Amino acid sequence: PRVVRAMLRLAAVDAGDVVYDLGSGDGRIVVAAARDHGAQAVGVEIDHERVKRAEAYAAQVGVENRVSFIEYDLLHADFSPATVVTMYLLHTANLDLRPRLLEELRPGTRVVSHAFDMGDWKPDRKLSAGWDSIFLWVIPASVAGTWGWETAQGRRFRVRLTQTWQRVEGEAWVDGRPARFKRAVLWGD
Repeated sequence: PRVVRAMLRLAAVDAGDVVYDLGSGDGRIVVAAARDHGAQAVGVEIDHERVKRAEAYAAQVGVENRVSFIEYDLLHADFSPATVVTMYLLHTANLDLRPRLLEELRPGTRVVSHAFDMGDWKPDRKLSAGWDSIFLWVIPASVAGTWGWETAQGRRFRVRLTQTWQRVEGEAWVDGRPARFKRAVLWGD
């Protein structure tokens, strides 16, 4: 329960969220998201008996109208409606899911994993949960390329950006002259 609370708190889950728990097991994250944060929540679990137990648990707690459980392989499930994705999967499963998370989730969607990271995609935040860690990533918008704009006063700005995950670097020009590009911060959308 302590780790579940920490995961949902790190993701800043609230009543406006749609939480997908991939590999939802007994449904404890799904139920907690609905009961404690007012979110809509969906569990994806391949094991039929675990799905039945999770549905019974949700009914017992009284959140069955705000949760659902899908009996399906999480590697092939549609989780694109999510605003938050939670996972307690092995490192290899995280890496298998990583391309889909980045391609199918909207920028700004929060992804939280208990114990296992995403390889060279470094988390936006990390906290300790006893002897394990909890990781948070925010799906970044795609900003790579050349961008230009002009102010109402006629000043022209241009930046050329490269992007690796949420890290952005680049060059800048002001009124056609090179400018110092200090840093870029990319957070969600």
